Amino acid sequence: MMQNKFLAIDQGTTSSRAIVFNDKGDMLETSQKELRLYYPQNGWVEQNADEIWQDTYACIKDVLKKHPDCKAFGITNQRETTILWDKRNGEPVYNAIVWQDRRTAEYCAGLKSKGHEERVTDKTGLLLDPYFSATKIKWILDHVEGVKHLAEEGHLAFGTVDCYLIWKLTNGARHVTDATNACRTMLYNIRTNQWDQELLGLFGIPETILPEVLDNVADFGTTSETLFAKQYQILGVAGDQQAALIGQACFEKGMVKSTYGTGCFSLMNIGHDYKKSDNKLLTSIGYRLNGQTTYVLEGSIFIAGAAIQFLRDNMGFFSNAGESEALANSVEGTHGVYFIPAFTGLGAPYWNPDARGAIMGLTRDTTRAHITRAALEAQAYQTQDLMSAFIKDTGVKPNVLRVDGGLVANKFMVQFLSDILDTPVDIPSCRETTALGAAYLAALGSGVFKNLEDISKNWNVSSHFNPEMTQKNRDHHYAGWRSAVDKLRA
Repeated sequence: MMQNKFLAIDQGTTSSRAIVFNDKGDMLETSQKELRLYYPQNGWVEQNADEIWQDTYACIKDVLKKHPDCKAFGITNQRETTILWDKRNGEPVYNAIVWQDRRTAEYCAGLKSKGHEERVTDKTGLLLDPYFSATKIKWILDHVEGVKHLAEEGHLAFGTVDCYLIWKLTNGARHVTDATNACRTMLYNIRTNQWDQELLGLFGIPETILPEVLDNVADFGTTSETLFAKQYQILGVAGDQQAALIGQACFEKGMVKSTYGTGCFSLMNIGHDYKKSDNKLLTSIGYRLNGQTTYVLEGSIFIAGAAIQFLRDNMGFFSNAGESEALANSVEGTHGVYFIPAFTGLGAPYWNPDARGAIMGLTRDTTRAHITRAALEAQAYQTQDLMSAFIKDTGVKPNVLRVDGGLVANKFMVQFLSDILDTPVDIPSCRETTALGAAYLAALGSGVFKNLEDISKNWNVSSHFNPEMTQKNRDHHYAGWRSAVDKLRA
């Protein structure tokens, strides 16, 4: 029986993957390569752009061996990560500067002190923070010899990871991105859907280096005939969190998905009208289809699953992340320990790039089990920080939270999340919702899916968690978290 198959490229912070899905949302094949991160200075985080490409290319070739009959490609990627390259040969002029990088914190603080943040937020929905691409581009222009000259000569290109991969896949034929990646650069006006001249002037960035911005479903190009046995169209692109929103079928106003990967990112669908957050959330483009924009409010937490990786790799608490669940369950509570995983600053709703991680409440009785449990509990507290802001901004409390990402395999974490939020939590049958969202966009582009309803029909729940904690205990635990964060911020 013939199947409609779609290849999703999922290029993330810690790995590059290629996954083949059918039109039922079933995963047929996957290939993955771990990606190295470089830390040249405190607060700096980089990747080798050529390694990103070579790993991605190897993964694609690997899955196409068994499934050469894929109808089209979809791409999803770590957002904000910034690559500049020479258009003549595709060679990066500097390492990719990763979204977690904080090197431009002082520059952002200077712009804030001059009163620029309100205008930036009004146009982009974002806050002045090193997180976004604009200040990373400026840093490369200002600090890497010869780059400004390349720009002046018209030979320099900028792109987020999706854009760079498309350039490589099409052998330089296409310099394009999609609206969800463009909106995270801090250069794109999400009200007018175009690059903003005032913001380009503010950051000193020439428009000539920027890609063309397309809808999430569009003709992004065709793979070069030199790469694979046949050529494939690239028909769908979305930043990772928006792709997960699509994979989770959160197409109605008020629906929320939360992804627990390296970081935690919660998105609430707010419909077709732009709304500026009054509670330090971000407003972004959730998806743009047939020229119509759907907006989201987003809460960004920089460290989620990476906290468990830290306990495994840096502290040696366990040899496998999966062991953290049993360790957390081996104690009845944390004995007052709170783990604040602000390794690269505090994200929403605090936005303090200078904050650093802390473990508070340690006593002589504290064990690795208490600290591990506190690291898992922190994910619920961080999400509650975001959920409180969502409710203040919209007046809507979600009926259910749809979750995904590697950390949701930890049942202790998900149950505690439901308890602290006092909200049911659903895990879908396909947990690879980010890659699935990219595949669904390709399916829409190929005509196999006619509309978003076809995606919604595919969504199924595999695990459901209901809150079990008393309100008294919920208030007690969360008050302890807020007190710990206040101490850190002080």
